[in-house]
Amino acid sequence: MGISLGLVGLGAFGGAFADLFMAHPLVDRIGLCDREPERIEQFAKKDSWRAKFNERDAYGSLDEICRSDLDALVIITQHWLHAPQCVQAMEAGKHVYSAVPLLCVPDADEILEWCDKLVRTACRTGMHYMYGETTYYHPEAMYCRRRAREGAFGEFVYAEGEYLHDVDSACNLREVIQHRLASKAGQEWKALLDRYKQRGVLSGPMHYPTHSTSGPISVMNAHAVKVCAFGRANTTNDPYFPENGYAFSDETALFQMSNAATMRICEHREIGHAGREDFRVYGTQGSFERRQWVDKRAATPVTVEEMRDPLPEEVVAAWSEAKKTSDFYGGHGGSHAYLVHEFVDAVARGRTPAINVWEAARYMAAGAVAHKSALAGGAILDVPDWGGAPG
Repeated sequence: MGISLGLVGLGAFGGAFADLFMAHPLVDRIGLCDREPERIEQFAKKDSWRAKFNERDAYGSLDEICRSDLDALVIITQHWLHAPQCVQAMEAGKHVYSAVPLLCVPDADEILEWCDKLVRTACRTGMHYMYGETTYYHPEAMYCRRRAREGAFGEFVYAEGEYLHDVDSACNLREVIQHRLASKAGQEWKALLDRYKQRGVLSGPMHYPTHSTSGPISVMNAHAVKVCAFGRANTTNDPYFPENGYAFSDETALFQMSNAATMRICEHREIGHAGREDFRVYGTQGSFERRQWVDKRAATPVTVEEMRDPLPEEVVAAWSEAKKTSDFYGGHGGSHAYLVHEFVDAVARGRTPAINVWEAARYMAAGAVAHKSALAGGAILDVPDWGGAPG
């Protein structure tokens, strides 16, 4: 039996997922929601959508779509809206998929409070929450989790992850911000950010840490216990950082993990590098780095095809037909297809999604407390944890 779901937020990022959700064989009905009507129109007028979309399922606000009888909502809106909107949706009886980050505001304590609210709301309502972290479904991450389940790493010793994304890299963050601020929600964010600045609350790259934390944390199936972090402030008077409320342009953290391993995480926005989103994991018996499985005897390269988990044949067939190509995986390391399938399949089968609310809180809390440590000059701080998914 299929499900019904609504897509909330149809900008550049939300639009990149729309056709995959629509064409999934377990989706029988789809709704569209955006404050900008022309964004809805670009999908509503497609011939390929007619079988699953009815104009009655076009909504102009989250309030409206929450009053619908749709089973689930896919929320890909502005970064500061994700957690509150997901709470509202779960309260309305909807399963939710949240784009990354869980919430990105300058106040680390506020981020931790929303982690707590999300966990409590999911537990109280019984609704499923899934976090759309792209790194989780990079081929490398899928492969390493399989090897970890086999016990091939032995005991985990050390892991490291980094997101090296200079503001002037190919995916130019200055342009991303300008595009974001051009929308109605973007103007609201600008006013909200000014209020944080007036309070003297400053953010940092660690408030969007999940591209770097999710790989090691999901592979080791462990959570951060303590952290010591340091920040590097911009020294060139680049207006990007003060305008966007950043205390630091680069932050680096060292964590003690619940499995006794150590984890280093780098979130850098001012760095002479073309960009990298990567992780490495080292164990007593085996390790993984740079698309190689390494043991005490040799390093063995692993291909993307070998690393990826298989998708159901009927899903592959549906997407291949809809996209008119076998390369339907989408962006961010081919993770889009896996994220879509995991959420739809979890809702349809009534199971907890792999990247559930507890997992998401672990990725985010590590970064939020790391930023607090950096602001405190490297103080060693405890990282809160809300436990793991039941069962």
